Amino acid sequence: MSHAGATTLPPPSARATQLYDGMREFMRERVLPGEADYTAYRRKMGPEDHSVPPVVEELKEEARRRGLWNLFLPSESGLTQLEYAPIAELTGWSLELAPEVVNCAAPDTGNMELLHLLGTPEQKQEWLEPLLAGTIRSAFAMTEPDVASSDATNIATRIERDGDDYVITGRKWWTSGALDPRCRILVVMGKTDPAAQPHRQQSMVLVPMATPGVTVVRDLPVLGRHDQHGHAELRFDGVRVPVRNVLGEEGGGFAAAQARLGPGRIHHCMRALGAAERALALMVARANSRVAFGSPLADLGMLQQQVAESRLEIEQARLLCHRACAVIDESGNKAARNLVAMAKIAVPRMATAVIDRAIQVHGGAGISDDTPLAAMYAWHRAMRLFDGPDEVHLRSVARAELRSQPLLPVRGV
Repeated sequence: MSHAGATTLPPPSARATQLYDGMREFMRERVLPGEADYTAYRRKMGPEDHSVPPVVEELKEEARRRGLWNLFLPSESGLTQLEYAPIAELTGWSLELAPEVVNCAAPDTGNMELLHLLGTPEQKQEWLEPLLAGTIRSAFAMTEPDVASSDATNIATRIERDGDDYVITGRKWWTSGALDPRCRILVVMGKTDPAAQPHRQQSMVLVPMATPGVTVVRDLPVLGRHDQHGHAELRFDGVRVPVRNVLGEEGGGFAAAQARLGPGRIHHCMRALGAAERALALMVARANSRVAFGSPLADLGMLQQQVAESRLEIEQARLLCHRACAVIDESGNKAARNLVAMAKIAVPRMATAVIDRAIQVHGGAGISDDTPLAAMYAWHRAMRLFDGPDEVHLRSVARAELRSQPLLPVRGV
């Protein structure tokens, strides 16, 4: 396949290197030690409690002081996607804590990018500014329980014009973050014109969480685990918001969703690399310290092969992720879409494989909450579904390949 874009990866700027070193120091000194407080609070409050552990706000203040804030957004940070990638990877070592405390956590990052690109001055003042300040959180309501939402043209929630208002009726689920007590705004995707062309039927509308008719039905666990922000099923019963709350243009929802999900996918991949690195580090530490049948596990050839395979897979996945970032920087999101699709397939597959090996080496401890491995596996297995399932991305890659021209003549058989 022929791919447009950079063939070599440019070196990071001095600022990017400084921020990387600063993030590594912050992770070592404050974030990883802070996990104990985070976990203790969640256990004390119970798995379905969504209140915010105090350590989160403490570390957010520390991140601001260190200049590690809003690094995901080029207009705020001045970083390229390629420069941001290794920094985001470090936050993937502590997925529940690190991305949020540097204000680089999904779904807020994608929603902030949408508001930055499409928001009116009034929308930016009301919602983007507090999101960038980290004083509120947001959620993205797109996926629905009654349709195959991997095809966004299936979205059935209705957004009907009534004078100067929109009236929203429908159901959503997997609306991540909607149970967090700081969640103030929903970005809701629904159909404004079912008679239009398939990719012009949808619009995105900003819906304050407290709007009458918005009901949280339940919190959905991921492989039995409830996270602090929650994954909500929502019901919209005649929810009324002003027409000025449309995000971008009416009928532009599908295009906006693609613009939002492109950077979001590659950012998830960046963090997944960090999770895989942590899993491999835990595997190596366990192998060197655990003795079975008279010798350390690290002496076993089978274990050595698993370690080597994990390192190979991480490096291969990182190169693909960084290549996609370089093409985004050089030629834009559209030019990189197939590379992003490939990374979205390859990186979660790699991460779950490496985490699974680490679980196996830890034995019973690996499937308990005494290590972070079980939670890491659950999230990264889910990653093969959210922001587009593997099958959708494989279809995109296959279509591009089938349309491509070979570099050399093909001799038939």
